[in-house]
Formats: sequence, C-alpha cells, structure tokens
Amino acid sequence: MSTAAFDDEAVLLIGHGSRREKSNDQVRELAAGLESRLGIPVDVAFLELAEPSIDEAVSGLAPVASQVTAVHCSLFAASHVKNDVPLAIEQARGRYDLEIDTGAHLGIHPAILDLLDDRAGAVEAELGVDRTEDDVAVVLCGRGSSDPDANGDVHKLARLLYEGREFDRVEASFIGVTEPTLEESLHGLSKHRPDAVVVLPYMLGDGVLTQRVRDWTGEFDDEYPYVDALAGDPLGTDSRLLDVFADRWQEARSDSVEMSCDTCKYKVDLEGYEEDVGGARAMLRALAHQDAHADRENVDDEPHTHDAPAKHVTVCTNRTCADMGSPAVLERLRQEARDSEHCDARITRSSCLGRCGDGPMVAVYPDGVWYGDVESEDAERIVGDHLDRDRIVSDLVDQTL
Repeated sequence: MSTAAFDDEAVLLIGHGSRREKSNDQVRELAAGLESRLGIPVDVAFLELAEPSIDEAVSGLAPVASQVTAVHCSLFAASHVKNDVPLAIEQARGRYDLEIDTGAHLGIHPAILDLLDDRAGAVEAELGVDRTEDDVAVVLCGRGSSDPDANGDVHKLARLLYEGREFDRVEASFIGVTEPTLEESLHGLSKHRPDAVVVLPYMLGDGVLTQRVRDWTGEFDDEYPYVDALAGDPLGTDSRLLDVFADRWQEARSDSVEMSCDTCKYKVDLEGYEEDVGGARAMLRALAHQDAHADRENVDDEPHTHDAPAKHVTVCTNRTCADMGSPAVLERLRQEARDSEHCDARITRSSCLGRCGDGPMVAVYPDGVWYGDVESEDAERIVGDHLDRDRIVSDLVDQTL
C-alpha cells in the first residue's frame, strides 16, 4: 500500500470518548502511532464525553490543511458510525473551507484476526493448554448493539477466527443489548466439556466492560471446576491496528470505501427493524443524540445508557469573559468533573450571559444558580460542593433564578 501523502493533508482519528481518561489516552496513543506510520499530521477527536469534539478538531486543522481524512476508531458500523459521525462531519464541511473524506470503521480485517489469535494464544499459555492437543473453546465477546448488521459482524469475525485454526469451537457472545450473552454462551459451552475456555473481550479499551467480562469468566471458572476458563486482554493499542487504520485511510482518500448497505437497517427492511428504515428518521435520531446525549456508564445497570445528566453547567466564553480567563475555568471544571466519582453533569460553553464585567460567569441548571468572578481555582469547590453534594458555593453566587 502506498502512503504518499498530499502536502497539506491531515487525518482525524475519531474515537467515541470516555469519562475514563485512560481510554481516551489509548486513542491518542493510536493517533501518534498512525502519524508516525503515515508521515502526516494525525489529530484526535471524540464524539462525546471527551475533548476535542469533531468540530473543535476540524477547526484546529482548518488553518493548516486543505484535505482531512476522518478515520473511525470504532470496531463495527452501528449508529455512531452510520449517523452521528457523518452528521458532525457534514456540519463541519459547511463551516470550514476543507475537503473532508470519511473512512470506514475498523471492521473485519486480517490484521485483527491475527491479533485475536495472539490474544487467545497468550491465554492458552497462561492456562497451560495447547489447542493442537486439548479441546480449547473460544468465546469472542462484543459489546452488543441495537444494530443487527454490527452484531452480525461479531458472528462473522468469530467464524473467521475458527476457520483454519485448531480450536474446538469459536462462538460469539455479547455483554448486553442483544443475545447470546456471555453468561449464556459460557453455560452452553459447559455441556461440551472442553478442556479450556478462552474468552476474548472484543473491545479497544480496558474499562468497565472488560472487567465485567473477567468477572463473569471468573464466576464460570469457579462454578465449573472441570473446565479451565480465563479472559484475555482487549485489543488495546497493538501496532497491528495501525495497519487497519492505514488501509481505511487509503480507502477514504481513493474513494473506495465500502459499507454493508445491503444489510443496513436504515436502508433495507429487516425483520423486527422496519421502523428504522429511512434516512430522514436516522438523521433525526442523530440530531437528537448530538443535542441531548449524555452517555453514562452505570456498572450496576446497562453499560451504555442514555440518561440526561443531573445538572448542566454553562461557562460564558464570549469575548469579555474569555479575556477574563473563562476558557481556563471551563477546562478546569471539566477536569474536576472527570476526576470526581459522583459528578453527573454536562459542562459546555455558552455565548454571552448578559453579565459582562462580572465574569467569568458560570451557570448551573436546573438549579438556576449563576456564579460570577469565577477563577480556575474555584472549579474544585463548584464541582465538589455544588455538583457532587448540592451545596451552593455562596461566596461566588452572582444571582439565582
């Protein structure tokens, strides 16, 4: 594959975004590796929960590039890939004088199959089994989606992992949203009495979901002493992922991106998903997601819920407040919120709040409390007292509504 680049070309690697900075840093690490691989600038953007947003990242690239290739850091094509990111990219095209091409998701790729095979081999070595001599079953565990096309690709990947390798069997399962769940798959495998079960979490980052995979696998191992079971590591930042990103980049810039439109629930009638058909409906859903989404991972409930945040904090970044230091206040508030274990708030910029000269201004809703003359050092109190414990920081109050 040729990686000859245009003189003023850049790449935007788009991740989902997480409240866990470790997961966001993994995307940044992949971007740095891809930049070294391609020899052109590679910046990072996040769909939600982390910064910079897609619009902010494109804004930063606009002065230095005339062509940007957006590459998805997503495993499969579900609603984020099909709706939310394309909407943000189209909006960016309207704001900036840039040519923006969009690549495909990671999808199914030989490099990923090799990576999964190595992950399985590492678990086999730890268990002391050999697939050529022992009956070794593998469970490939995905996150789970409401998009049947994405779920179908997990099953296809599991089958390709089985083909040509000496596993006793390879099955697909999911953490939630759809079936079969990991628990169901593990208990089903117990009936075949394999010597070992290798569970592969099919995820990039190592967070709540991968820990859940390990916990469920550990419980199964305790319950069935005649089967040795162990979960492996997620994909992480393995360099083979850079091979996939490079291919997706090349496809995008050469107009050869292929999407699975024949089985896309937004384009064709699939049994049970008839109401999802239609571009207009998908666009409305993406707009609603963009405006109101607050993604909260709840370890006691579903891993990807869409409840509104308890509070909405706006920081005036109009000229006067900006000159008085409001961007630093905004960033510090976001950092304190990320570090808090209890904060459930969305923190955003706002235009002028009509209190010029009294800023930087910070408004907290639905409480209707406006703080004035806020400094970045005050962010810890606003988050720790008001957002975490509903205690108003009285000495900062400008007005209440």
